[in-house]
Amino acid sequence: MTDTPGTPATPATVIAPGTALVLVDLQHWIVERPSAPLTGAAVVRSAARLKTAFETAGHPVVLVRYARTDGSDGGPDAAVNRFAPEVDARPGNEVVTKYGIDAFDGTDLADRLRRLGATALVLAGITTEYGVGESARTAVALGYPTTVVEDAVTALSAPAHTAALRALRDLGATVTSTDALLTAGH
Repeated sequence: MTDTPGTPATPATVIAPGTALVLVDLQHWIVERPSAPLTGAAVVRSAARLKTAFETAGHPVVLVRYARTDGSDGGPDAAVNRFAPEVDARPGNEVVTKYGIDAFDGTDLADRLRRLGATALVLAGITTEYGVGESARTAVALGYPTTVVEDAVTALSAPAHTAALRALRDLGATVTSTDALLTAGH
């Protein structure tokens, strides 16, 4: 699909075919924790924009949530483990429950992405240095062109955020903003 000359591209036309969005740990209890440089609420707002754009374009969206292995948090379906309403799972979205930091470790995420035809990944969520960062490292190691959206991730501290993004760039991940991704394509 192409845009008419002189009109701005819409998100549905700029997200490259085969690109999947992976949203990491945007659950109530994680979003509400202190974070920097952005609040959890700010990350959710950017993640919601991404999610809407991917859904509109017909691209896969995978929501990853963390649950405690011992069930002390009430399990994956407990109220505290529900996704923030702005990014809650809709029909057609995939939901993966992880019990560690990396969204790939001990889950069927890699199999789901293959089944969905994903050839590139965009990651967003909380936290830059843990859930998002470790998942992005694995994605790169698996050979996925990987993009981390810097204004749709946050960390436990601003220096940790900056260091994690630098390390991901050094590994070969692309780091960009929501606006840049949705207007320039990827």
